[in-house]
Amino acid sequence: MNATRRAELATAFTIGGSHYDSVRPAYPDAAIDFMVPTGAQDVVDVGAGTGIFTSQLLDRGLSVRAVEPSEDMLTVLRERLPDLEATSGTGENTGLEEKSADVISYAQAWHWVDPKAASSEAARVLRPEGQLSLVWNQFDVSISWVHRLARIMHAGDVHRPDFVPPLGLEFQTPESGAWTWEQELTGEQVIELAKSRSYYLRAGAATRARVEHNLTWYLFDHLGHQPGEPFALPYLTHAWRAKPRY
Repeated sequence: MNATRRAELATAFTIGGSHYDSVRPAYPDAAIDFMVPTGAQDVVDVGAGTGIFTSQLLDRGLSVRAVEPSEDMLTVLRERLPDLEATSGTGENTGLEEKSADVISYAQAWHWVDPKAASSEAARVLRPEGQLSLVWNQFDVSISWVHRLARIMHAGDVHRPDFVPPLGLEFQTPESGAWTWEQELTGEQVIELAKSRSYYLRAGAATRARVEHNLTWYLFDHLGHQPGEPFALPYLTHAWRAKPRY
């Protein structure tokens, strides 16, 4: 994604923080184990959004600071975590002091930054033995019906199996981990999930109506799910971790 397209899509998240917070899933414990090395204490969660992943880091007893460019998202995050240090900033310019973090995490957010500039900033903020950790939840599109669902939803964060996130030269080659799991959702909740995605948020009324119509047909008429009844939606969580080249 080039810088112009990235900035254009990111404008979708200037509103709708409360809705995003209500429908987006958390992350598997195994992924957090992979992303946070033993002995780490200070974590900076960049692109923290409404604090979904941030909350999970705090539950580990870590000292966490959050950085988020959307004021709407920050409002929800501060309501959720009123005692957290949460500041307005970007991956390219966090505003944080040098060598002040053991981990810099990006949950569902690295694709919104300039990877070279964000890598330079991460290397500046990390301590010498620190770690950059990236994670995405995505639909498990190895399953045919889920793959079709992702296409109807225009789920742009579904990566190819050989995907490796681009990092700057400040970091070593990243290690990766992957975990499959399921979330129980009703068809109505899946439709609300679609409404939290950048494609839908930036679309006009006609496109939004088409997405909702197609999802309603696919979930209830084609797949046969009943309104109000939950079913298992398969997910794949993919994470990467990389050490600086100090």
